[in-house]
This record gives sequence, C-alpha cells and structure tokens, in this order.
Amino acid sequence: MKTTILSFFAVVMMVIGLTKTTSASTFKDDNATVLNDISAINKVEVYGNVELYVSDATTDRVKVYNRYYSESALVQSKNGVLRISNYKAEKLVVWVSANDLRSISVFDNSSVSSFGKLSKITLNVDLHDQAAANLDLDTYAINLSVKDHAKVEVKGIAEELNLNRDIQSNVKNDQFAVAHLNENKAVMSAAINDELIGM
Repeated sequence: MKTTILSFFAVVMMVIGLTKTTSASTFKDDNATVLNDISAINKVEVYGNVELYVSDATTDRVKVYNRYYSESALVQSKNGVLRISNYKAEKLVVWVSANDLRSISVFDNSSVSSFGKLSKITLNVDLHDQAAANLDLDTYAINLSVKDHAKVEVKGIAEELNLNRDIQSNVKNDQFAVAHLNENKAVMSAAINDELIGM
C-alpha cells in the first residue's frame, strides 16, 4: 500500500512538472521576436486570429511568437496605437508590456488576457464580433463595451464600471468588486429585428 501511494504521488508530481514546463515555455525568449522599435503604447487594436497578452511594465515591449516574420501577420505602431492583425488559421501570439496602456479594442476571433494584474487609473476595453477577454484589474474606472457575440470575464477591483453590452454578449463579473456600476444594455425587440430582416 505504501509503495502504491508513493508511486501515485511520483506520477502526480511528474504531471504537475510537465504542466508547469509547458505553460512556462509559452513565453520563452528564444521562441519570440522582440520588436524594439515600438514605444509609447497607449492603445492596442487586434484583428483576425490573435491571442494577445497584456501586462504592466516600466518600459514598453512587444514580443511576437509563432515565427512572426514567416507568417502573414502585421504588427505596426503609429502615434501610440499598436495594431496587430493575423488572418491565418493558426493563432498569432503577442505579448505587450506597456507603461501607459489606456485602451484595448479586439475584433473578429481574437482574444486578450492580462498577464498578471493590470493596474490602471482608467482603462477602455472594446470587444466586437467573436472576441474574448479575460482580465484581472485593479483600476479606478473601466469602460467596457461588449458587442455582437463577444464575451468577457473580468475580476479584481474598480471604483467605477461603465458597461455597454449587446443582449447577445456574455459578461462574467462575479469576481469583480465594483463600487459604482453603470450598465447600458442594447436591446432589440423581436418585432424590430423581424422588420430589419424583411427590409
């Protein structure tokens, strides 16, 4: 019995070790292309099939995974706006560390996740189409817009949450402590919807 318990424990430890190794290798430096010419990022826009990770940092840094230069993807920065797009079937993984990030807009089948807790005074997040977000926040105010069939899971704390969402959208905020919630649901009645379809 003792040998069986020790064997079981050894197998469990091996599985845990493999799981940690796999998740840690997601952000290994030798698998990434670091874009050094990008700075002063205050807004990120994501299009297509992108898996975006964002984190706080004292200096701005963009790391692109998945053999960036051999894929038909675009990462460009202009006037503080970082635009990332990828329309291949394989997700393009990008990690953005920014000092003054204020706005994130996500479109199509892309997703955004915070890598650690994001601490901001104000953050604007816009989700469209089939986009998804998973954010851990410590902020004074967050302006969250969830359109179409987008979904978001947000946790952490905020003094103020301004939430605009379509009726189809999926917002999970049961682990998000908010002092003031302002919510606006865009509701389209069945009659109006049928009338628009008939036009």
